Amino acid sequence: MSELIIIGYPDHDTADRANAAVLQLQRDRIVNLTGLAVVRVDDDGKQHIDTPTRVVATSAVGGALWGMLIGLLFLVPAIGLLVGGAWGAVAGAAARAGINRGFREKVDGLLEPGLAAVVILTTKVTGDKFAAAMAPFGGTVLKTSLTDEDELALADGLSATE
Repeated sequence: MSELIIIGYPDHDTADRANAAVLQLQRDRIVNLTGLAVVRVDDDGKQHIDTPTRVVATSAVGGALWGMLIGLLFLVPAIGLLVGGAWGAVAGAAARAGINRGFREKVDGLLEPGLAAVVILTTKVTGDKFAAAMAPFGGTVLKTSLTDEDELALADGLSATE
């Protein structure tokens, strides 16, 4: 099972500091990351996604899943134009996994111009230690779980787009 955690912040600097804290939590084995990104929105409303090269998914499916989640949450219009109907199967599987339109709208609400968010995909998180380490940064937290079956359904939908 994986957890998708998105924490919205009022500025890019806070998101960068929170991102560094998440990387330290991985080194301390409090979280096992399969994906990590900082998403910021500039004053013109354009989204920028920064992913650390040190975070590598544990498998090809994990890497593909991470890429699909980032695309689904932040790049849907562009990807939808590129892959057409096949993307619908992935979006349907994602909705069944809890990443539905309502969840995506909440994510969009976190990302107004000038704001930023840390996006975390993890297979293990020690909740109390994670929360304590992240508390100094504040932020708005969105979270959903992906069961192993959800991940397989998303991976299957991904393979249909290739």
